[in-house]
Amino acid sequence: MKCNIDWHRRAVNLLKSELIRKGMSYDDLSHALLGLGVKATPNSINVKINRGTFSFVFFLQCAEAMNLDSIRLNDLSR
Repeated sequence: MKCNIDWHRRAVNLLKSELIRKGMSYDDLSHALLGLGVKATPNSINVKINRGTFSFVFFLQCAEAMNLDSIRLNDLSR
């Protein structure tokens, strides 16, 4: 059975939608990540997110930096 789901795109959309919900820019996220001890420039965050090349660890770090209590998985369908 072949799967035609673009998981990278869905992960990107999920992370971007949470940033939008929080009203955060990549610069804001960079500063918040630094507070967790994660060094990432706004440009490197932009590249990772838009390429969809980030790890789940990076996703969790971003979720923590954004103070997310939950993640809306229904955004995966976009």
